Amino acid sequence: MPSDAQLYYKNNRLKQLRAFHQVVRCGSISKAAEKLFLSQPSVSLQIQALERELEVVLFERRGPRLKLTPEGEVLYQLAEPLVDGIDKLQETFSAHFGKLESGELNIGAGESTILYTLPEPVSRFVAAYPKVHLKMHNVTGRDGLKMLRSDEIDFAVGSMLEVPEDIEYQPVVSYDPMLITPIGHPLARQSAMGEEVTLEDVSHYGLILPPAHLSTWRIVKYVFQQHNLTFQVTLEAGGWEVIKKYVELGMGISIVTDICLTGTEKLVSIPLTQYFPQRSYGLVLRRGRFLSPQARRFIEIMQEVYRA
Repeated sequence: MPSDAQLYYKNNRLKQLRAFHQVVRCGSISKAAEKLFLSQPSVSLQIQALERELEVVLFERRGPRLKLTPEGEVLYQLAEPLVDGIDKLQETFSAHFGKLESGELNIGAGESTILYTLPEPVSRFVAAYPKVHLKMHNVTGRDGLKMLRSDEIDFAVGSMLEVPEDIEYQPVVSYDPMLITPIGHPLARQSAMGEEVTLEDVSHYGLILPPAHLSTWRIVKYVFQQHNLTFQVTLEAGGWEVIKKYVELGMGISIVTDICLTGTEKLVSIPLTQYFPQRSYGLVLRRGRFLSPQARRFIEIMQEVYRA
């Protein structure tokens, strides 16, 4: 039979793991204590007890922010799904019977993805699960990955070219590349006359592109380099809506994906599929992260929408 000491450690292990888990997420004992509604000494004691029991050091205590040791990294990977699973047991159990009566879902996505890719999945999810609090965070690129890694969001939706080792990318839908120009632009007239608009033709005009740290810029740069051509950027602007407006005003031309074209714009669109690949948008997940029932159900709905 287990001794009283063994029973004590087993009964308290979840508390210790929960404290450890929260300290890692928050980056400090004081913030973790606030989240857990405990005192700082209580959280510190939980961590120390866990280190004694496992006979390891879990944190490098340098400066105000704690950093995991290699042993701490391994324990966090093992503990995270256990703690999340226990904390969300009731929600997970209810979800097995098709019930999602509460909870929260945080999704990160750029403005264009929120405007063009997510409306139908969001509409279906909200209609089916009105009691789940859904938060859309308008973030892209590095900012989105930072929120994902710190567990501020459940997952992100967007487009990725390079996928870090700790991230999983699952494409869901793809869109065609299009050149957009103002009405009356020389390239618009050229296309209207049945003449092919080449990449070299495009290179003579200034482009309006999203900020350079986003993937669109890298795709454009790569394609032009492959054809031994250069391009000039006259304006950087965030979001397809802004870019379309500036193109309408005659401030330049742009290369977009056709998801953002509604047919109501005062623009001319010209296919560029002979030069640019289709652009995929999909789920951006942190490897090893426990997905809540709410997150899993939203992902299922999104996949259903784009399989149709």
